Amino acid sequence: MIQSLVWRCLTAVVVGSYLLAGVQAGAQEDKKTDDDKPADPDTGESTVEEKTLGLLPNPLQKYGVKFAATYIGEVLGNASGGLKQGTIYEGRLNLAVDVDLEKLAGLNKLTFHANMFQIHGGGLSRDNLQNFFVASGIEALPSTRLYEAYFEKQWGEKKVSLKLGQLAADSEFFNTKYTDVFTNASMGWPAITSLDLPSGGPSPPLAAMGARLLVNITDQLSVLGAIFDGDQAGPGPGDPQERNRYGVNFRVNDPPLLLGQIQYAWNNKKGDPNLTGQVKFGGWRHFGAFADQRFASNGVSLAAPTSSGEPSLLSGDIGGWAVFEQQIYRVPHSDDRGIGVFARASGAPADRNLIDLYADGGVEFIGLDDHRPDDKFGIAAGYAHVSKRAQALDADYRALVAPNWPTRSFEGLVTAVYQYQVKDGWTLQPNFQYIIHPGGGATLPSGPLAGKALRNASVFGLRTTLKF
Repeated sequence: MIQSLVWRCLTAVVVGSYLLAGVQAGAQEDKKTDDDKPADPDTGESTVEEKTLGLLPNPLQKYGVKFAATYIGEVLGNASGGLKQGTIYEGRLNLAVDVDLEKLAGLNKLTFHANMFQIHGGGLSRDNLQNFFVASGIEALPSTRLYEAYFEKQWGEKKVSLKLGQLAADSEFFNTKYTDVFTNASMGWPAITSLDLPSGGPSPPLAAMGARLLVNITDQLSVLGAIFDGDQAGPGPGDPQERNRYGVNFRVNDPPLLLGQIQYAWNNKKGDPNLTGQVKFGGWRHFGAFADQRFASNGVSLAAPTSSGEPSLLSGDIGGWAVFEQQIYRVPHSDDRGIGVFARASGAPADRNLIDLYADGGVEFIGLDDHRPDDKFGIAAGYAHVSKRAQALDADYRALVAPNWPTRSFEGLVTAVYQYQVKDGWTLQPNFQYIIHPGGGATLPSGPLAGKALRNASVFGLRTTLKF
């Protein structure tokens, strides 16, 4: 009852803000680059305007109904390090539909987007690495599941928009366009949010019920706000993907998750000869209960023989982030081709979060060769710090359980990816990842593998992406 009331009140605030912003911004002219269409979670490209193989018929497109299909298949193997060596194959078929309800039914500036995943194969991080920086953005438990399903209404010339339905946050919050070439999951939705938020937060493969408001105050300045159900899989033991196996739980009564972001861009109009860039500042607030990383419910360390075995629960959680991206070279007579750099940083309280500090950064080279304008190459590095409270628990295990118990510290990632476009709609991506201190240097303190030290891992992969 209380959570339902909170949801209704917060949704009313979002809608009220949206209506006010619509009055203020409705008359402005859209001059920004067109980056607000539904994003393909596999490639980051628009599901409405995309380069494809041309194999998927779209007989209803003239009525505003557009179908899209993308398949990703990849081989990944760790030649050394992690929990054990091995090679896996995994794949994901993504089927999407976009409906322009203005064309179809005369509903002004209203659209609908939905997509589903068919996921199959193994998972290298899950089975072999036990690490924080999940080796692949498509790694998930095998299943056929609904991902996103939402309506979007726009006012003015794309100056204000509101999404309602089952949504993901990773395509708009805490993101940068210069990570689209990378295959590691944390180069999309960072490890700090995927590990600290219940069920990983609203990101692949689990979107959440919610509402998102976007207001483009000027051509350069935008503000985003969103409210989500705070645990799209629902509470319980085991893997969240098993608790919401088909993506149709549609939960709305869990403690809510709020996200907000303000972003400022420069030189971002189409045809602007100067180098474009952007900064983003944002944060999240969760109203649920979070497990203390060291102490049990009876006040002693979880490692102590007298521990209740249940962590102490702390009320609520917060986190913040900053993003910077800048084009440092542009190929003459083009908009996106060139060289871009990015950096992201984030923090969260140490007492209730496994990761309390996160940072990544890198560089992406886009279409530098006129003969291969769609090829991309990227190099990036990431850092995830194990919170001091979690490290203190490891020290307790060392003192109370075993003198050689490993102490976790941080996990690092260095990765390089080349994206070779075979033809429109078909790419190949050989990639390499070097993972330093997987899992912070050890497995989690609880479970059948508790306390096992993990060595640095070398991961090699090859991904193919087909857009039909």
